[in-house]
Amino acid sequence: MKIEEEITSALKAKKIVLGLNGTMSKLKSSSPKTVIIAKNIPEKERKDIEYNSKIFKVKLEIFEGTSKELGVICGKPFPVSALAIM
Repeated sequence: MKIEEEITSALKAKKIVLGLNGTMSKLKSSSPKTVIIAKNIPEKERKDIEYNSKIFKVKLEIFEGTSKELGVICGKPFPVSALAIM
């Protein structure tokens, strides 16, 4: 399944958490199914998410577009740098 399709189906099912802080919180507490980050996320945040994804054995995918494009796919009028699919 393509990343865009996975995001839209998770949005319809309301099983998604948007934003870096929410994603990190879910990574540490309830182990989401997948974490998706934008290609242009800052390096420090990228390393934090990659590290936590590896520790908690969560699938990490990198969206090949920018955070603005990821926000558009999520139907939001603002950039989304990271999201967690539950």
